[in-house]
Amino acid sequence: MHSRKRILVTGGAGFLGSHLCGRLVAQGHDVICVDNFFTSSKDNIADLLDQNNFELMRHDVTFPLYVEVDEIYNLACPASPIHYQHDPVQTTKTSVHGAINMLGLAKRTGAKIFQASTSEVYGDPQVHPQPEGYWGHVNPIGQRSCYDEGKRCAETLFFDYHRQHQVRIKVARIFNTYGPNMHPNDGRVVSNFIMQALRNEPITLFGDGSQTRSFCYVDDLIEGIVMLMDTGDEVIGPINLGNPCEFTIKELAEKVIELTQSSSSLVLHRLPSDDPLQRQPNIGEAKSKLNWEPKIQLEEGLCKAIQYFEKML
Repeated sequence: MHSRKRILVTGGAGFLGSHLCGRLVAQGHDVICVDNFFTSSKDNIADLLDQNNFELMRHDVTFPLYVEVDEIYNLACPASPIHYQHDPVQTTKTSVHGAINMLGLAKRTGAKIFQASTSEVYGDPQVHPQPEGYWGHVNPIGQRSCYDEGKRCAETLFFDYHRQHQVRIKVARIFNTYGPNMHPNDGRVVSNFIMQALRNEPITLFGDGSQTRSFCYVDDLIEGIVMLMDTGDEVIGPINLGNPCEFTIKELAEKVIELTQSSSSLVLHRLPSDDPLQRQPNIGEAKSKLNWEPKIQLEEGLCKAIQYFEKML
């Protein structure tokens, strides 16, 4: 049994946040889940609401929060292009003001704080696979910039609070993750393909489907996040967390059709602007510093995700 901690999870009702809250509650910690339900759903945490060590607080992290905690996981931010481009100004505010407010809270309470950063900080990468030392290739004024640059600025703030105020920080750059509790209409490729396949609708591929992604099952990712938080103060990151097995988008679509036994066909659309052609994490740091690597292969993870979406339909 871990010693019991008071833990704040921002974005705690979201896709990753709900899985993290479930895990921390199961470990016996007192968990405060903060969410403004901009893109998340109470359904994701419905099974936690009757646990006496779980508390739900409706709050927007762009405003300060006054609670007493030992650890903070800062996950609050819309993470799919459809959601973060819906209100780009609010997306940047969530990343930047949210980081400032949560870092201020960590500074005041002496809490250790984790930042859910993203592979998007690498932009459309010119280095492959992407190591943490790569500074990225990001358009600062494009349609995705609200998210990419917001998350880059949040990393800046985390490192400056660490250097200037000795705040204990942990920064992970999260690559494509999928699994239960994903928003069915978030426009991300795994949920899109599964929903289209289950309805036997045509599956939409952008470009020719040759762009690659690496897909990490959510349980593997949460394990990596918790392992990073549990390291000593000498490990601060940034550390890539994701699955290095790379697939083309077309291969993913074909696998989903096979597993759902769908009659869907593939339809090609124009590639959106600034859509990266390659995404693959170099996870050498995670292996050496956390002794972490993903265990769940794509087919096994997709089967679990498909079961979840079948129930929703």
